Amino acid sequence: MKTVTEIVNQQLFSAEDLRVLLNAKGRDRELLFAKARKVKESVTGKKVYFRGLVEFSNVCSKDCLYCGIRKSNGKVVRYNASDEEILEACRFAWEKRFGSVVLQSGELESKSFVQRVDKLVKKIKQLSNNELGITLSCGEQSQETYLRWFESGAHRYLLRIEASNSELYYKIHPDTPKHSFEKRVEALQFLREAGYQVGTGVMIGLPFQTSDDLVNDLLFFKKIDIDMCGMGPYIEHEHTPLYQFRHLLQPKMDRFHLALNMIAVLRLLMPDINIAAATALQAIDPAGREKALTVGANVIMPNLTPCEYRKEYLLYEDKPCLDEDAALCRNCLEARIELAGSEIGYDEWGDSKHFLSRQ
Repeated sequence: MKTVTEIVNQQLFSAEDLRVLLNAKGRDRELLFAKARKVKESVTGKKVYFRGLVEFSNVCSKDCLYCGIRKSNGKVVRYNASDEEILEACRFAWEKRFGSVVLQSGELESKSFVQRVDKLVKKIKQLSNNELGITLSCGEQSQETYLRWFESGAHRYLLRIEASNSELYYKIHPDTPKHSFEKRVEALQFLREAGYQVGTGVMIGLPFQTSDDLVNDLLFFKKIDIDMCGMGPYIEHEHTPLYQFRHLLQPKMDRFHLALNMIAVLRLLMPDINIAAATALQAIDPAGREKALTVGANVIMPNLTPCEYRKEYLLYEDKPCLDEDAALCRNCLEARIELAGSEIGYDEWGDSKHFLSRQ
């Protein structure tokens, strides 16, 4: 069997190679992290790109079994930030030179929702003199809707698959037409055809998940040729059906370390994509996002959601930064990123090099 030292110096990786790297611990893990950091710096540079995150609504039509804002959770206080509040958060991002924003919400496909997002995208472009990059994370939509939003100015889209194994997918989603694995995969194809930089991701450390599942997640990313990835440790939420299986979970720190391994391995597998340091990492380790930056991540998402709404956008428990205003969040992140040995790419969209090379 090959050693970690041998594997990390390869250009191509078999499923068995990926499995060895994902299970790396101790000195092997240090070798993996050091190589991932070196690859990141040589291919994408030392810059970290900000995406100002605006979670503008927690109203959702889906009933995903792991999610705190699932439709059937009656304990959630539902909200819709006003257009003015959303645009004010985006103006803050523009004035503070973030370069990009992410509009994220629960999944809705209504005509009014589609029109609203379309209008917001156009207004964000207008208020920023076309300077702010726009990522959307608004779930599955029709091909026509994706194209409409793209033509209005959005250019990146994050649609997480959460599990690329269809059997596992249906253990964490209801097996209904509304929660179709095939439809999820098809939506990723629609996004590519519309012209977006396409992002997806998975939860790491789920109940029922095996190391083979994670290996196949990585191979799925490679197969569909993603441009960016957002993935993090699974963190349970007591008001969800999946919570009953919490006895199957690894300890949170084990999930955290596994998530860092996933980020590092993905950086080796797809050297020129964008990889986000997920907020869920910080829910386990206060320096979680900065640690992700040192092992391969190059995107971070300061939360610009108005503070009054943040505690209601709880996809999982122990979500950090619920009471920090946008300015405090930015200052805190700036200091942390410098400590992690990186610099911030101000006024830059930080587009995926993988996407640009494909063009």
